[in-house]
Amino acid sequence: MKISGKIRMILILFLVFLNISCDQISKRVVRQTIEPYERIEVFKDHFVLTKVENTGAAYSLGSDLGPILKIFLLQILPVIVLLFLLRQILIKTNYSKETIIGFAFIIGGGAGNLLDRIMYGSVTDFLILDLVVIKTEIFNLADVSIMLGGVLILYSSLFGKKEVLKNKINELD
Repeated sequence: MKISGKIRMILILFLVFLNISCDQISKRVVRQTIEPYERIEVFKDHFVLTKVENTGAAYSLGSDLGPILKIFLLQILPVIVLLFLLRQILIKTNYSKETIIGFAFIIGGGAGNLLDRIMYGSVTDFLILDLVVIKTEIFNLADVSIMLGGVLILYSSLFGKKEVLKNKINELD
């Protein structure tokens, strides 16, 4: 079933804004209810809520940069990249569904963290996982969106082409 251009665009924008909204709502709740560095063990030491304000990027990279360089690298450049990615998935129609969803998640997550940097001067992180196979640093829902988006794009890149090739071969039969 082919989706019309307008509906496709609306669905993509909805997915982007859904990711931004989930991220911003969760951060608002954390900012209002958890004290800085307070530790709430949801499931022993395996799932912990806390609140940290990160003035840099991942792992606080760039937090020591000068103000102008920090604004350029952590605000202006990300805006340009996110707008370019959004333009690509809105205009180009030959991407797989997984790739479009993946980029929408990455754009939504990136925009969520970008909003924090612009509005508060830092990104609110609040989740820590320590499971048998997964041990994380502190993160937020925007980071989850970005990671899930990356996994979807990787999946599509690795396995999507086989489907296209299989369909092309079937068309020749």
